[in-house]
Amino acid sequence: MTTTEEFQARYGPWALVTGASSGIGEHLARRLAARGLDLVVVARRKDRLETLAGELRAVDGVEVEVLAVDLADPGFIDPVLAACDGKDVGLVVSNAGLGLKGLHVDQSVERLDAMLAVNCRAPMVLAQAFAPRLAQRGRGGIMLVGSIEGFQGYPYSAAYSATKGFVHSLGEGLWGEMQPKGVDVVVVAPGGTDTDILRDQGIDKKTVVGVMAPVEVAERSIAHLGRGPVYVVGASNKALVMFLRVLPRRLALRAAGMGMRQTLERSARRRAKGRRAG
Repeated sequence: MTTTEEFQARYGPWALVTGASSGIGEHLARRLAARGLDLVVVARRKDRLETLAGELRAVDGVEVEVLAVDLADPGFIDPVLAACDGKDVGLVVSNAGLGLKGLHVDQSVERLDAMLAVNCRAPMVLAQAFAPRLAQRGRGGIMLVGSIEGFQGYPYSAAYSATKGFVHSLGEGLWGEMQPKGVDVVVVAPGGTDTDILRDQGIDKKTVVGVMAPVEVAERSIAHLGRGPVYVVGASNKALVMFLRVLPRRLALRAAGMGMRQTLERSARRRAKGRRAG
């Protein structure tokens, strides 16, 4: 078990967390602050970031820099680097993400472009910008938040699973490059998690088996730092990934597609029932 002092020495004094306004990102920020790291928190919703920052300053006594920026913006890295200027950032957490569910042909090009930018381009650019700094320090870490959908294509989630496949490959490649330089890289792969992104994709958490609390995902992910390169969060998610991996590819795709379609259909029925009851 890493002590607080050892953790601070390796990954501190500052950490950068994107998508920190809610869900997994918020709880990653909270757990890192509890370990004594100062934070640069990034998301679109400044009001939520300010509320979080106030709580962390009061409870954990850490410094918190708030940056409201949209990672879909092609120039997002400039304000991020400006916010980190003069700070010894030892841990970069790329958590921000967008999700789309349903038939691929039903998705708008605008939403697909935004998802590609946030899920793929943002972590790629963040890693490119911070890797030299971390390598020069000879210690630190990069955490990329992927998904259990990143291990294969998922019908009814085709583009989202493709973006997470990109994240997994990016993280594994970075692990190979950065490990000799003393920098830890890990891709954490949660399954269904009780966050805004789950609801935004039209999924009712009650239709998903084994939905995890974001605080649990955050705690387990931080505990896995230094033990990369890929960490599937939760026993049921590990079992699902292993099951799909041993199946012939066609069967794995059919099983994943059937599960996703049924989840979306059950969620739609629950929403319809709720509207009728209201």
